[in-house]
Amino acid sequence: MPEFSWRPANEATRSDVDAVFDAGGARKCRCQSLKVPGWIWRDTTQEERDAALMEQTGCGTSGPTSGLIGYVDGEPAGWVAVEPRENYPRIWARQKAWMRMDPELDGVWSVTCFVVRKGFRRQGLMYELAAATVEYGRQVGARVLEGYPTEPSPPGKTVIWDEASVGLLQVFLEAGYQVEASPTLRRRVVRHRLGDDQ
Repeated sequence: MPEFSWRPANEATRSDVDAVFDAGGARKCRCQSLKVPGWIWRDTTQEERDAALMEQTGCGTSGPTSGLIGYVDGEPAGWVAVEPRENYPRIWARQKAWMRMDPELDGVWSVTCFVVRKGFRRQGLMYELAAATVEYGRQVGARVLEGYPTEPSPPGKTVIWDEASVGLLQVFLEAGYQVEASPTLRRRVVRHRLGDDQ
């Protein structure tokens, strides 16, 4: 069986981060779609998004960082974005009010994006990454982890990879998250409360 491990991205190398993003379906976005406020997102260049990701991951520093890198047998294979909710300006956009539930709630960390390299898909890596967010959340003192996954509709419908980048509902449920809201036919807001078990 392949061995899965993970580490905060600031403890990974820049080449590990590049390896995941260059072959993971997020080559253009670089996990920036929720990081840039409003319409400014459309005006960013690829070079700006590349540089922003590297600055946010803080590779080779003591942190902070913006996500976790997952490894399969030591090979960088996946990414999950997880950091304090206030670090995502577009979560507070008027267009998606359901992404800013309980704005006064302290200690909320958002899990916003999964990336899995080609060649490592359909091996359960997203499940491993979701479970890693819980372990990491406890380490950094998060009180609540919050995700915004999609659920195939109708049940059993195949979800294309780009749609699954926000995570699949079942993946979060198996990591211990619970559904808080169902704002649209296919989107859910899920939370894992960690404050009581720290």
